[in-house]
Amino acid sequence: MRTIAQISDLHFGRHDPVIAEALLASLGAERPDLVVISGDFTQRARSREFMAARAFLGRMTPPKIVVPGNHDVPLYNLFSRLFTPFRNFDRFVRPAGLPGAFFADDSVAVLGINSARRLTRKNGRVSGEQMDEIRRAFRPLPPSIFKILVTHHPLAAPRDGLRLQLAGRAREAVDVASECHIHLLLSGHHHRSLDGIIAEPVRNGDVLIVYAGTAISTRTRGAEGNSFNLIRLEGNRVEIRVMGWQPKRGYVEVRTSSYVLEEGSWRSAPTW
Repeated sequence: MRTIAQISDLHFGRHDPVIAEALLASLGAERPDLVVISGDFTQRARSREFMAARAFLGRMTPPKIVVPGNHDVPLYNLFSRLFTPFRNFDRFVRPAGLPGAFFADDSVAVLGINSARRLTRKNGRVSGEQMDEIRRAFRPLPPSIFKILVTHHPLAAPRDGLRLQLAGRAREAVDVASECHIHLLLSGHHHRSLDGIIAEPVRNGDVLIVYAGTAISTRTRGAEGNSFNLIRLEGNRVEIRVMGWQPKRGYVEVRTSSYVLEEGSWRSAPTW
């Protein structure tokens, strides 16, 4: 069994320090095998915000997969935006994650790719080169390995969920994910916690998509509040526990979904 914590959209510079401490305490109590951080470490990609993010990451003990989000690209400094868009991310955050944003052991493999772009303020995109990177990472792996792809901008929408904006070339990226028998897509960006079987038909069986909400930012959406996900993998089963922030209790489980993979198709299942 493996447990992965998925946190996203920290937005240092517009974060709540009390909630940040509670998140670290919750991660310490849950002791995940891997922490996936799916982008937007900062609010405006300023050095001081990245320094705060780096200090925060340094207090986490598990291995970490990190990918940038659109807020990690400078917005107002046009020279930096055009010519060195990920300089601060590469300086402060990337060294705190796994080299190449790839993790693999005897049961799970996780690849993170950068969907943020210098010329778009909000939306992201997956390039042809990145699709080749996905193939190189996952094609050689045996069927027994559970395969996970991480982006900041979502590549698909849950079949029974909200229809939110997807990354550019998302359809092509999902086809590549299916071709490589990827089981699970993780993303953030929309500050909403969602999960389910993707709506788009694919050739090689179903794919699950999980969105993480904003973990510690004050920029919550609607009544959702702050949250992160705990994802448990065991055999052909996946359980997603949404951990929501409550002022008097800290992070507590607020929703759980469970899925089982049978003959290449995911279906909802009772919680464990």
